[in-house]
Amino acid sequence: MRIGVYGGAFNPPHLGHITAARAVSGLLKLDKLLVIPTGHPPHKQLPPGSPTPEQRLEMTRLAMEQTGLGDRIEVSDLEVRREGNSYTADTLARLKERYPEDELWLLMGADMFLTLQAWHEPERILSLAGIAAFGRTEADTEELFSVQRDYLYRTYPQARIFTLSIPGVVDVSSTELRDRLTKGEGGALLAPAVYGYILREKLYGTAENLKSLPLERLRPVALSCLDYRRIPHVLGTEQEAIHLAERWGADVGKARRAALLHDCTKKLSLPEQLAVAERFQVPLDDMERREIKLLHAKTGAGIAETMFGTDEEITGAIRWHTTGRAHMTLLEKVIYLADYIEPTRSFPGVETLRKVCYEDLDAGLRLGLDMTIGEMESRNAPIHPKTLEARDALKG
Repeated sequence: MRIGVYGGAFNPPHLGHITAARAVSGLLKLDKLLVIPTGHPPHKQLPPGSPTPEQRLEMTRLAMEQTGLGDRIEVSDLEVRREGNSYTADTLARLKERYPEDELWLLMGADMFLTLQAWHEPERILSLAGIAAFGRTEADTEELFSVQRDYLYRTYPQARIFTLSIPGVVDVSSTELRDRLTKGEGGALLAPAVYGYILREKLYGTAENLKSLPLERLRPVALSCLDYRRIPHVLGTEQEAIHLAERWGADVGKARRAALLHDCTKKLSLPEQLAVAERFQVPLDDMERREIKLLHAKTGAGIAETMFGTDEEITGAIRWHTTGRAHMTLLEKVIYLADYIEPTRSFPGVETLRKVCYEDLDAGLRLGLDMTIGEMESRNAPIHPKTLEARDALKG
C-alpha cells in the first residue's frame, strides 16, 4: 500500500491545503493519505493567540472532509497527542512501525522541500519515506527543484524524490489569511465548515455575536456543527424550506434559520447529547433519553436558543421536526416536511408526498405522519406519543 503523509501547522487549513491534498493523492495514486497537524512545530513558534493543537486538529478534519477522498484520507492526532516538539523523523518512525510493509511518501510544498537538509535528522527522514514535493507550476519551481534534487541525491544516496506541479492550486499565505480573518475577511479562502468553526470558536481575532448572525454567516457556522455527510441534507432542507415557506406564507428567513440549525447536534453521541440536555435544562421524556434520533431535535432546539438566540417560533420548529405534535404552527409544519422531502431524500412514496405538500400542507403533513407511523409499525418500533397526537389532531 502506498501511503502519503501530509503534515503542517494548518493554522488555519485553507483551500490550498485541500486542493494540494486532492491533487497529490491522485498524481501519486495513493491508497491512503494521512494528514497530521503538528502539535508543537520545532522550526517556528506559532503566533501568539493561535488556536490550540486540538482546535487545529478539528479544523483540519473539517477541511479534509472536503477533499472528496472519503475513506482514503485520515486526519491523525499522532503529533497533537505527543509531548514535546513534533519532529517529522519521529512521526515517520512511528508510522513505519504501524505500516511496516507499506511505502511511505512525505508530502511537502516547495518552501519545505528547499530547506529539507536543515530539518531534524534529514537522513533518517529520507531513509523512512520518499519525498513528494509540489509547486504551483513547473515554470515556478522546476529550476529550483532540479538543483535541490541533485543536492539531495548526492548527499543522501538512498533518497527517493518525486517533484510535481499542481496547476490551479489555491496559493494562500497562512500569515496573510490570519490577518484578513482578524479584519472580517478571508472566508472565501476556507472551506465553509472551517470558516464557521473559526467564527463559532472566535479564533484569529474574530468576534462574531452568534446570537445575531446574518444568514450568510450563520450558514458556515451551522455547517461546522455537522458530519460532512449530513451537509447536503441540511442545505437541501434549507432550499425546500424556502419553497414551502413561499408557497404557504411562512416567514422565509425564519424557515431558513430553522432548517440550517435543525440537525446541529445530530453528530453527537447519546452521552454527549444527554450532557447537552442537562447543561441547557432541556426537558426529556423516557423515549427521548433512549432514542438518539428523537433526542437530537430537543438538544438542537436547546443549542439553537441558547447559543444562536433563536426565537420561540424557530426553536419550536427545530424541537418538533422529528416527532411533530398536535396543532403545529405553520413554521413547524414547514420544517417537519422540508426535512422529510428535501431533494436528497429517496424512499418509496417520496414523490407523492412532495406533490401533496404543495397542494395541501395539512394533507402533506398527515401523509408524512402516516408514513412515519407505518414504518415504525413495520419494524415493531415504539412510536412517540407526540407523533400519534399530531396525526390524530389532523384527523379531527
